[in-house]
Amino acid sequence: MNDTMIEDQPPHAISPTAAPDPKETVFALLFAISFSHMLNDTIQALLPAIYPVLKETYGLSFAQLGYITLTFQVTASLLQPLVGYITDKRPLPYSLPVGMGLTLLGLLALSNAHSYPAILIASGLVGSGSAIFHPEASRIAHMAAGRRRGLAQSLFQVGGNAGSSIGPLLAAWFIVPHGQTALSWFSIIAMLGVAVLWQIGLWQARNLHRIQHKPARSATAPARPTSGKIAFAMAILVMLIFSKYVYLVSLSNYYTFYLIERFHVSVQTSQYYLFLFLFAVAVGTIVGGPVGDRIGRKRVIWFSILGAAPFSLWLPHAGLELTAVLTVIIGLILASAFSAILVYAQELMPGKVGMIAGLFFGLAFGIAGIGAAVLGKLADHHGINFVFHFCAFLPLLGLLTMFLPDVEGEGRVTSAKAGK
Repeated sequence: MNDTMIEDQPPHAISPTAAPDPKETVFALLFAISFSHMLNDTIQALLPAIYPVLKETYGLSFAQLGYITLTFQVTASLLQPLVGYITDKRPLPYSLPVGMGLTLLGLLALSNAHSYPAILIASGLVGSGSAIFHPEASRIAHMAAGRRRGLAQSLFQVGGNAGSSIGPLLAAWFIVPHGQTALSWFSIIAMLGVAVLWQIGLWQARNLHRIQHKPARSATAPARPTSGKIAFAMAILVMLIFSKYVYLVSLSNYYTFYLIERFHVSVQTSQYYLFLFLFAVAVGTIVGGPVGDRIGRKRVIWFSILGAAPFSLWLPHAGLELTAVLTVIIGLILASAFSAILVYAQELMPGKVGMIAGLFFGLAFGIAGIGAAVLGKLADHHGINFVFHFCAFLPLLGLLTMFLPDVEGEGRVTSAKAGK
């Protein structure tokens, strides 16, 4: 079966026997894995989206809401690098539907939880499912990428961001009016995800030859950095991930409360504003990867972190309408960072695709979880407005990008190649 036939098939009809050229981009697989990422993250986005419901129902503090996020995020962050390391050694194609199955169990447990400890346990189950899903799904995006690694990661990421933006809308339409038990309705989404991921696992099992461990370097590629420079570059990337995700979690977790407190909007209206921000994140994500393929990851990282600073510093002083506009701009800019950072790190350490994906997804989850808990404490003691003033300075850490080495000589896609 040739590549054209594969690309013409819908995601659910992927042939398990297809074996196209590893240098070609398998768009059917990328769309399928992006679709499954949307389903996975739609479910995960329901958790912070129902925080106002949980806060009112159980009388929770901001700190307790932060600990729910911490439980979910830290569970995922601790397991993801381990999953990535194991699957680098021995790929496990059918681990993806298992991960979605754990997410399904967590969702059902959350819909029936009647105490704070039960909510924490359910959050941990959802985090465990995410830990299995993200590194292996990112590996499949890498396998199907061909020469377009940045585009592949962006397509994968945009599915997750689309799911994250859909979650608050679903919460506003179904959970806010009907209560916590309405979460069980979304088990249909998880079951659909299991079915799609089973088909993707069949393709992965038949196409393991597409995994590129240590690609040959071209004559134009810069010299590989020393181990010391690699460690230094990884430390900088961690700081950039920190600035991005702590700022993003301030919006994804506490933006609704900020709008309610400062502008006195309703809970349902605040969910619509949150959707606008998360939709902007989804749109920005799809841009960062292909732009990085063309102009280089470092330039994208520069713009996507530091470029958000003027708008984040303006945000705490804006009115309601301008706040909505600024959060959309911030979402568009910041969202382009992760795909560029992830592919940059994979090119920095070739042959460790799963471990790098697990490490950076794990860092993103862990940093966001710890950040949510710390910001919740700050909100309890100093108010939600203080949190947004404090976080406004985080994008300035993008200045650290100047210290990153150049490792992209062999990975850049020229306009001529991209047009083929």
